[in-house]
Amino acid sequence: QVQLEESGGGLVQPGGSLRLSCKASRSINIFYPMGWYRQAPGKQRELVATTTVGFTNYADFVKGRFTISRDNAENTVYLQMNSLAPEDTAVYYCWTSLSRGMDYWGKGTLVTVSS
Repeated sequence: QVQLEESGGGLVQPGGSLRLSCKASRSINIFYPMGWYRQAPGKQRELVATTTVGFTNYADFVKGRFTISRDNAENTVYLQMNSLAPEDTAVYYCWTSLSRGMDYWGKGTLVTVSS
């Protein structure tokens, strides 16, 4: 098992930036993916970005604005979010998928983009 803990959410004005962090409770094999999903009020959870060795995947709506990165030595995955817009308001969840297809989720961190 693994626990994921997100941090870095908050209130930001449109056009601003935030950096989310997610630290895993133990080392995660670099070949297992880590990433971020989000869920806006009244909407389903959706993929934002994922990363594994040699492959990074972004949702179309964040390409060019968000950057995912991973520090394997620190068991941490980051999401740098730039040019934030009100429609980016959501709870952002950290995710990983380990052996046997087991998915693990963090509790989420709220990002609010508002003036």
